[in-house]
Amino acid sequence: MGLNSSDSELAFTSVYDLAQMIKGKKLSPVELMEVIFRRINDLNPKLNAFLTLAEQEAMDSAKKAEELLSKGTDLGPLHGMPVGIKDLYNTKGIRTTYGSLVYKDNVPEEDGILARRLKAAGAIIIGKTNLPEYGCANFTENKLGDSCRNPWNVERTSGGSSGGAAASVASGMCPICPGSDGGGSIRIPASFCGVFGLKPTYGRIPYDTDPVYGATIDFICHGPMTRSVRDAAFLLEILSGPDQEDYNCIKKTPPAFLKLLDEKLSQLNIAWSPDMGYAEVDPQVRSIVEASVQVFEEMGHKVEEASPPIDPPFCEWEIMTSAQNDLILGYHLDENPDLLMPYFKKSLEIGLKSSGADVINSFIEVGKWRAKMQDFFQTYDLFLSPTNAVGAFPIGAKGKKLAYGMVEWVFTPFTLIFNFTHHPAASVPCGFTSEGLPVGLHIVGRLEDEATILKASYAFEKIKPWVDKHPPVS
Repeated sequence: MGLNSSDSELAFTSVYDLAQMIKGKKLSPVELMEVIFRRINDLNPKLNAFLTLAEQEAMDSAKKAEELLSKGTDLGPLHGMPVGIKDLYNTKGIRTTYGSLVYKDNVPEEDGILARRLKAAGAIIIGKTNLPEYGCANFTENKLGDSCRNPWNVERTSGGSSGGAAASVASGMCPICPGSDGGGSIRIPASFCGVFGLKPTYGRIPYDTDPVYGATIDFICHGPMTRSVRDAAFLLEILSGPDQEDYNCIKKTPPAFLKLLDEKLSQLNIAWSPDMGYAEVDPQVRSIVEASVQVFEEMGHKVEEASPPIDPPFCEWEIMTSAQNDLILGYHLDENPDLLMPYFKKSLEIGLKSSGADVINSFIEVGKWRAKMQDFFQTYDLFLSPTNAVGAFPIGAKGKKLAYGMVEWVFTPFTLIFNFTHHPAASVPCGFTSEGLPVGLHIVGRLEDEATILKASYAFEKIKPWVDKHPPVS
């Protein structure tokens, strides 16, 4: 059975509006869940955005949510809402593979922090979204099955590592799906798939520190991936706030992001760079992003071309990440080498060969970059660049390598540095190439100032709306 127009209309309704409809008893959680799984059953074979589905469990939970609704029980803000969760994070009773053949039969006994927060808000987990092995690539390919495909062109990549999350949201298979970002893993696929993705300030949303692949290094973040800015603010507000399990998280009470969204945006000092002084950018992408930057000038903001005095950060990332991988998972080189993807095997080999001095020198460089970036944001409120240097490329065709070859940064040279410096950053849909592929505008803000990014993105969205544009596969 194919897709129908009424299902599509509901599937592309904003999460904020869906939540109000459910709370006002204008929409049944069961009805919404049925629509979502009809779309998943039709589209997922084409996109492979989900690695594992929990259809029966989700339908049972939707029925319970409907019963609570009829009783007038105090409801969470995401009551009855279908949500996907990246398969890097533990979900009680639902297979969690970390994108690895090694863990193809792993079923956790407990939820991680992110799953607990979603459930506490009333959300219903419908399945686990696709990712590269242990999230260690910026495209979504693993040994568990087909690559995750882009809804705008199924022969193109969805990006990574939150590729399944981006593809599921863009295609209307899932209203919202949080991602994670340790080098661009939210923003890269958000740009390629034409959705809004926000990497908050490091520590804004608590992060698991003890699963198989937890955040033992201090630049991995959870963040919302949604079709609109308002939905991202809605989800960020729900997921933010301290947790005693994460000793690195921000201890302050988070702002009321949804309320702040409607406040007037004051005049901003904005820096922008088409290449950050070291990147090669596709001419079409550059032209589309330049036109988007002009929108901010037309709004009355002061915009000038400038970029932080930062060296390309790729080598440092690969040393530090590989050292973590070797520390936690290095035994797989001896026990399961044939089960590993080449890029992850390469990471473990880099980690094994890296000395303590290599890691310390990388941390020293990162410390310098953090200081330089703080100085830069004394002058500017926001920094703009392309999110990716190209549109989504064909699956399997990546290009020349940078750094050690564990990850190819040539197509996405702008995202990584802001993980190191902890600054919040978003990818905002801003146009399409001549091939009909989405392009993202990268908006970076001051530490702990997600509000200005959200307000600026919201203002841009009003002038250059994108939520009415749906990919062909949907």
